[in-house]
Amino acid sequence: MTAGWSRRIRLLAVAWLALSLGACASLSGAQRDRAQAIAMDARSSEIACAEEDACAEPSPLRELAADAFAASTPEAPRHYALILDRGPEALMARLNLIRSATTAIDLQTFIFDEDDASRLVLDELLAAARRGVRVRVLMDQLSALRRVETLAALAGAHSNFEVRLYNPVLKQALISYPEYALAALCCWNQLNQRMHTKLLLVDGAVGISGGRNYQDDYYDWDASYNFRDRDVLVAGPVAHAMAADFELFWNDKRSVPAARLDDVGGYLLKAGVPPLELADYQHPARAQAMRDEASDPERIEEALVAHAIPVGEVRYISDTPDKHAGLVSDEGASRTLRELIESARDEVLMQTPYLVLSRPAQEMFRQMQERAEPPRVVVSTNSLAATDAFIVYALSHKYKRRYLREFGFHIYEYKPFPTDAPIDLDATGAEPDGAAVDAVASTAVTFPNGLSRSDLHRELRTRYDRRSAVGRAQYRRALTREHAALRFSSRAAHEPVPLKRAGVRIGMHAKSLVIDGRVGVIGTHNFDPRGDHYNTEAAVVIEDEAFATALADSIRRDIRPENSWVVARRDKPPVFSGLDYSVGKAFEYLPLFDIWPLRYATSYEFVPGPDCPEPLPPDDPGFRACYRPVGDFPEVDFGLKGFTTRIFTAFGAGLAPIL
Repeated sequence: MTAGWSRRIRLLAVAWLALSLGACASLSGAQRDRAQAIAMDARSSEIACAEEDACAEPSPLRELAADAFAASTPEAPRHYALILDRGPEALMARLNLIRSATTAIDLQTFIFDEDDASRLVLDELLAAARRGVRVRVLMDQLSALRRVETLAALAGAHSNFEVRLYNPVLKQALISYPEYALAALCCWNQLNQRMHTKLLLVDGAVGISGGRNYQDDYYDWDASYNFRDRDVLVAGPVAHAMAADFELFWNDKRSVPAARLDDVGGYLLKAGVPPLELADYQHPARAQAMRDEASDPERIEEALVAHAIPVGEVRYISDTPDKHAGLVSDEGASRTLRELIESARDEVLMQTPYLVLSRPAQEMFRQMQERAEPPRVVVSTNSLAATDAFIVYALSHKYKRRYLREFGFHIYEYKPFPTDAPIDLDATGAEPDGAAVDAVASTAVTFPNGLSRSDLHRELRTRYDRRSAVGRAQYRRALTREHAALRFSSRAAHEPVPLKRAGVRIGMHAKSLVIDGRVGVIGTHNFDPRGDHYNTEAAVVIEDEAFATALADSIRRDIRPENSWVVARRDKPPVFSGLDYSVGKAFEYLPLFDIWPLRYATSYEFVPGPDCPEPLPPDDPGFRACYRPVGDFPEVDFGLKGFTTRIFTAFGAGLAPIL
């Protein structure tokens, strides 16, 4: 087919979709102005507090900033840094800081849902606006709330509260599956250029950045699937850099007030500003308990402030909206992170949920491995059983030989049911866990309705392990996941794979680096092609041995045998091992048809014993005596999803740039 015909077909498809969706009926400039005026006229300007500090609650966390600024000089800035490993404590810190605000709150995020955790934060932001604090909320359009009515209500909520959406595709807040297809045909670059930056900044003095969005499963509040994630709270002068970066995003032309979008503006023109509905919490007692804890100074001191680390200089590196202002670029955060990794002499400790590397990153690690004394590179990432993005995992699986042999990686894949993770299972509100289900199913009981034991077990698993963080709630969109490939494909494409046993599943989502035990990095970058080329990313960089040690300890906890499997070369076949290796390598380099069934690597489980008292790295001579192979995809109920994973391994290499 000629390029001309291909272009004509594409244009016809775009025209057909546009007509069928009514996309041509967008609001005029005058209508957008009128919709915004309706929202602004409806905003209350009443302030519930007459105090100069806006009736802010005293906060030990907020006091860290005062202490840091008092100890700082322009030549020697001082900060406090606090690693937020636990979800409930990360949520508690956010609520406490919001309540401590006296002048301004700026929030920037990729996902902002309407479930319990996100609505709790939203209610606190609105309360801060009503007591006199200026509140600005910037969300990426593709994952901004669930309902047009909510955005319309927020657009007219209060004169101190403003919400904008970044880079809205088709000039709308919410887009449907067909509209996504239209955007993919007409506006591919815009569709992929997303704001992945995450920041909560209070009074320009203390900020939180890292992997967490605003959704239950980032705070251990989901009954079936939660993320093991990490943020860092920093108090001190670096907050000024955070504030300047937020201003760049807020004032960029891609950041559009919600009222000026077609669907929100259209709603306002038809029905005016609706009242913001009261939060309908799925677990109201849990929400109230979190409110109470966030106002308890002793709890804040014990759980958070006591663990803050005094440090010197802190850097906040961030891609600006200029990354989306023309040609795709890998400058900014990606380049800085690569420079940090290249500076390593002894060890790179890297944690990422999605191990798909860009070409510059691959070349960097290849060159590092060619040094006379290459640094050790330890990678903590997801297993297929734990990940929420099986398509991304399939691509990672394809390149295991390259990662292990050419780059020298030591790869540890997170288990779906880690036994020593910083996860509060009690907070999830889950029903009985997998062990309880197995115990019930194996008990000698009289089965109702003629069910066999296997039937009952299947029924219990269906009830207690709903298998999917997306599918368990019909209202959740595929958009509420960070991996972008095939975002609007079938719902099954976004579900974690089925497992052999039930339980509250945990998936890795933390993005962190430790370089030579001296530099610690916590941020939003997944060290992937999407982060290099499409998303805006941010990271906090702290060169401090105590901080780096604390961060390294956190990551090393995640790679312990009780929490992760080790990926290593499988045993060589008894015959034709050289042929197997050569053919497998040749297929790996093919963009398509990687159909060689024998993979170079597999997963291993540590088997402790008298001769194996401690875990060993995979390059230790005694490794194979202390570890047993558990297969390529341990814990996975290898059905259609497992087969599909193999398909994407064989044919999906072309998706790597957008994963």
